[in-house]
Amino acid sequence: MAAMDRSGTVPVNGFDMYFEERGDGAPLLLLHGGSGIGADWKHVFTDGDPAGFRVIVPDLRGHGRSTNPSGVFTFRQVAKDVLALLDHLGVQRASAIGLSAGAKTLLHVATQQRDRVDAMVLVSATPRFPDEARAAMAQLSVDAFSDAEWTMHRQRHVHGDDQIRLLFAQMRGLKDDDTDMAFTPAQLATITARTLIVHGDRDPLYPVELALEMYRAIQKSALWVVPGGEHGPIFGARAKAFRETAHAFLVAGG
Repeated sequence: MAAMDRSGTVPVNGFDMYFEERGDGAPLLLLHGGSGIGADWKHVFTDGDPAGFRVIVPDLRGHGRSTNPSGVFTFRQVAKDVLALLDHLGVQRASAIGLSAGAKTLLHVATQQRDRVDAMVLVSATPRFPDEARAAMAQLSVDAFSDAEWTMHRQRHVHGDDQIRLLFAQMRGLKDDDTDMAFTPAQLATITARTLIVHGDRDPLYPVELALEMYRAIQKSALWVVPGGEHGPIFGARAKAFRETAHAFLVAGG
């Protein structure tokens, strides 16, 4: 019998984490990007969730329907949140796909508790923030939002304008980070999960050399450089190839 689909919030690490759970099979985490929401994955998996998986799709702390009363946002902490959600759901080991912020979170998950991740797909990840990313983060501000942008964000992040302002202030504050995202090759080498690194060769935030650095350090890794791809090269016309490649990689070890 298939598992019953469900959604709701669960208290973890001092905040309420919203999640959706669908399907039946091996657990598969889908972690969205910064200022995104879990529902963004519907723009990638346009024909439905990956077949054969129990898909677990949270909103990261402070995003979407999840709260963040502490005002704290680090990828190290978000990894602990994700692990707490897995504990709540009784999931000891899962595969995962992470986009940008979600991929950075997975680097922490896979190094904090190596036995919890079977296989993972890292889209537009980075071991650290290069100058290009810091410069882009410095420009993030809700003050530049148009009325249409405010409307869009209010529909996605449902806890009011203060939530949106805090979220973008946190994303901007990452420009000053020197410790949260500071993975050395030696640290990356401790990752035991099979890892597919997906990276656009025209990513304006994280040069493709950083993807190559991760590929060389993570022992059981594969690298897919998307020609002409920018940041998050898995949407639109590229979604079909990503769905097929990611699914084939995740089931290969099963």
